Amino acid sequence: MDRRRTPLRLAALVGALCALCFALGALVQSRPANPITREIVAAAERLFGLKFSEAKRDSMLSGLNDQLINYEHLRAVHLPNSVPPAILFNPIPAGMKLPTVRTALRLTPAGPVDLPPRREEIAFYSIGQLSALVQSRKISSVELTKLYLDRLKRYSPMLHCTVTLTEELALRQAEKADEEIAAGKYRGPLQGIPFGVKDLLATEGYLTTWGSVPYRGQMFAEDATVVQRLEDAGAVLVAKLSMGELAMDDVWFGGLTRNPWDTTKGSSGSSAGSASATSAGLVAFAIGTETWGSIVSPSTVCGTTGLRPTYGRVSRKGAMALSWSMDKIGPICRSVEDCAIVFDAIYGPDGEDPTVYDAPFNYTPDVRLSKLRIGYLKSDFDSVRQNRSLNDSVFATLRRLGATLIPIALPQYPVDDMSIILTAEAGAAFDELTRSGEDDLLVLQGKGAWPNIFRTSRFIPAVEYIQANRLRYLLIQDMQRLMDTIDVYVAPSFEGNNLLLTNLTGHPCVVVPDGVSSDGLPASICFMGRLFGEAELLAVAKQYQDATGFHLRHPAFP
Repeated sequence: MDRRRTPLRLAALVGALCALCFALGALVQSRPANPITREIVAAAERLFGLKFSEAKRDSMLSGLNDQLINYEHLRAVHLPNSVPPAILFNPIPAGMKLPTVRTALRLTPAGPVDLPPRREEIAFYSIGQLSALVQSRKISSVELTKLYLDRLKRYSPMLHCTVTLTEELALRQAEKADEEIAAGKYRGPLQGIPFGVKDLLATEGYLTTWGSVPYRGQMFAEDATVVQRLEDAGAVLVAKLSMGELAMDDVWFGGLTRNPWDTTKGSSGSSAGSASATSAGLVAFAIGTETWGSIVSPSTVCGTTGLRPTYGRVSRKGAMALSWSMDKIGPICRSVEDCAIVFDAIYGPDGEDPTVYDAPFNYTPDVRLSKLRIGYLKSDFDSVRQNRSLNDSVFATLRRLGATLIPIALPQYPVDDMSIILTAEAGAAFDELTRSGEDDLLVLQGKGAWPNIFRTSRFIPAVEYIQANRLRYLLIQDMQRLMDTIDVYVAPSFEGNNLLLTNLTGHPCVVVPDGVSSDGLPASICFMGRLFGEAELLAVAKQYQDATGFHLRHPAFP
């Protein structure tokens, strides 16, 4: 035996033992504190509608425990709500090409507009009328802004529709508008016009609470793109308006946002304050958002007109994310053409939101319904039990305007089941809220409220989320085939699955009042358009609105 080699052999042995100990230590360290067992796997299978053999469960254990460690490592990285997933939703069907030709915005002339004998009546004027008064200097932007600020202070305590008054900013912006107009600098029809935004849009220097207790002290250092674009257009921000907590319903930490038509009732949501304030004449217009009905629903019960644009039309930079593949930002106004004016100011890429497409918006009110193919959802209208006479009146008005109505049916898919796309994304958007336990601070805590929805969303398998999106792809292709046969279609606002289906596919919608429902509140009808077809869609809806005049009604707020 060569004794000279013994120290080297001992050193190698010691080194090997140390490496083994280190590896064993790392292995122990990497094991979950509460490792997954076969029994846990067997119980979990029932959550997902699966069944595996004992041998397969045994094989999965190490992989499942490794995944737990993966989750812990991923959760150690803070992800603000503003960070989107790298996987982007594309609503554009195969083969569809976006339009490229651009024309100037054409609006209906406001005609001669004078100050009313009673100044408060101005609060219910359209943007076009207000713009005519401001541009002609019959009223200054400062005067108009003070009028709306006074109304906000007077009626917000009753309606619970305002989170924050931006009075100092508003008066500064109004003074600037007046100075520019006096100097002959014309920015467009929104110059000097007061508005409000749903309180999920960041506004520098002011709180952005998302309507929720855990975020009520939240403030961002910059404006959302939409807020900035409206400022660039010369509009005057007077208020951050209430929203249902984290974009659901009409309850927030300030209470229930009230309906101006009946203050014993809520204004629906989640763009609750935007619709309530616009309806009550507290702002000239407002900005809302929709993921699944949050513009359509409050616009319906408050009697306002709302535009839910095509997905990918308006930048969501600076907006709270609920569902990255479904969230949309749009205007809530008093008329269709007001929506066109506001949309023209906010749409288009900003270089920040990668989901926004560059497509023109060539609005003109000149459209002949007799030249268009206008569909209607026959089975949905046939299924309506309440307010059927209102729907009959809609059809009669459209036919009187020259329209030939074509019965159509939506593609048949398990649309309601595909709502797991929204809940999975919402659970991810508020992952840290759930894991921290701060979801206990939310106002609503029932089974159908966000805290419980966020928790149950944790049990949606990634595979099922992907499969639902694959079905969504097929749905998009089939919707394109349907839209190839028509230009616009009419739908009941809440019957059937049109509301969810078109939010999944990203199609635009204009909701307009069509009378009074059996409960005494305003009722509505929806006009649906092609992807990126807002211009034609708005023109059709305007024809109906001008022929009926329901949008001219407003609640009795003196």
